[in-house]
Amino acid sequence: MVKRRGWGVLGWSWRLLALLLAWLVAVAGWIIWIGDRDQAAPADVIIVLGAAAYDAKPSPVFEERIRHGLDLYRAGYAPVLLFTGGFGGSGARYSESQVARRYALRHGIPENAMLIETVSRTTRQNLLQARELMQANGMRRAIIVSDPLHMARALRLCRELGIDALASSTPSTRFRSFHTSWRFLLQEVYFFHRDLVLRSA
Repeated sequence: MVKRRGWGVLGWSWRLLALLLAWLVAVAGWIIWIGDRDQAAPADVIIVLGAAAYDAKPSPVFEERIRHGLDLYRAGYAPVLLFTGGFGGSGARYSESQVARRYALRHGIPENAMLIETVSRTTRQNLLQARELMQANGMRRAIIVSDPLHMARALRLCRELGIDALASSTPSTRFRSFHTSWRFLLQEVYFFHRDLVLRSA
């Protein structure tokens, strides 16, 4: 009987572990699925979420986002580009959004077709600042531009903040290697559960 009870506890432990793994795989699959969809449709503004910049040059990840935003603008999906992202460090000459605007100007985007904010440091702050600019300019619907694996979190935050948002992930990503892709995916799985805990707190 002792052995049976022992195996029973062990059996339940394995079942719980299997359920946990199945849940985590399901969450990861949902994140991937959201990132693979392109919902681009007519909107008031294209919001390009910030990423790292090196002085006046966007990082490869940020450049992919900027380029995709420019492509959506040129395709006529929205008349305005909104670049987000503050200063990455105390010695930075340009905010992420200023770097994006400079990049867009060099690629023929008119200055009056762009808005920026220069204070945000996180995705939530990106979207809070974007919401303020949207409200100030009478904008209702936005296309969100980011990396595929980041899109599920961005859309969750948009729903939380009351932003009417459509997703348009970058068609290519700089997170190409198995190592970097899985690190990014695991990070997003963590943020999914962190957000659940914070919302229920």
